[in-house]
Amino acid sequence: MLAQFGIAFSVDPAHVDESVLPGESPRTYVVRLAQQKAEAVAARHPGQLVLGADTTVALDGEILGKPADAAEARAMLHRLAGRTHLVHTAVATAGRHTAVQAVQTAVRFVEASSAALAWYAASGEPLDKAGAYALQGLGGFLVASISGSHSAVIGLPLVETLDLLQAAGLALPWEGPHGG
Repeated sequence: MLAQFGIAFSVDPAHVDESVLPGESPRTYVVRLAQQKAEAVAARHPGQLVLGADTTVALDGEILGKPADAAEARAMLHRLAGRTHLVHTAVATAGRHTAVQAVQTAVRFVEASSAALAWYAASGEPLDKAGAYALQGLGGFLVASISGSHSAVIGLPLVETLDLLQAAGLALPWEGPHGG
């Protein structure tokens, strides 16, 4: 998504412990992880602006992380089918500028058949996705509606990310020599 705006970046995974702390709310969880990821990478790249993000799915206040296997993915998808859940995404900057913003988006799933959910789980796509689906991939067929940030469900809330980058002093494409 950043590349679409002509923003140069490199990817450097943070490798932080993503365990949920006892009593931690979904919002607090993603804010903590986004900050930890940004700070861990900033420590390896002094003076650089670092962006970290994290997304999770919550159903009835319970965090649904990444499924361990296709069976767990099917179980999560069955729980989400025909219901509305919340996607929590946080984005943080560290290094030259430290800040964090969090976004909550409501996503309603279709009432999908067991066969459809099993087919999707077997595709492998859900295995590295919070809540066992990817809106931007095959999993988009499960989503009936979204109330909030589409890009936050994908994993990087663009409005908030661009706000943070601008606050950190990065010139956005429309602010450069040819911008407004």
